Amino acid sequence: MHLKDLARLAEGFSPTPRMPVLFLGHGSPMNAIEENTFVQGFRKIGSELPRPNAILCISAHWETRGTRVTAMAMPRTIHDFGGFPQALFEVQYPAPGSPELAATTQDLLAPTPVELDESWG
Repeated sequence: MHLKDLARLAEGFSPTPRMPVLFLGHGSPMNAIEENTFVQGFRKIGSELPRPNAILCISAHWETRGTRVTAMAMPRTIHDFGGFPQALFEVQYPAPGSPELAATTQDLLAPTPVELDESWG
């Protein structure tokens, strides 16, 4: 992938200010249902940034053979843990997906083989 490829991709989006690249470790799954300084910090970051057109999330929790990109319009919430209160398993995060952006990501990663996945979430 080259910078010109990223520029071509960016031309397809409506203009937004340049966004930072962030690494956000989620910490304990309980942060999804608790109020603490960790959660307050995430909330503060979210309130200070403009709303992005898209978010590319790279996860170490999705183990596959090869490289995959989620390519569903509405990926499901996955609870890949155990031993926590039922309230945590009831949390849903209905974040929209973008099959078009997934296909563009696949193209940008060429020649690395990338499978578009419509089953995981």
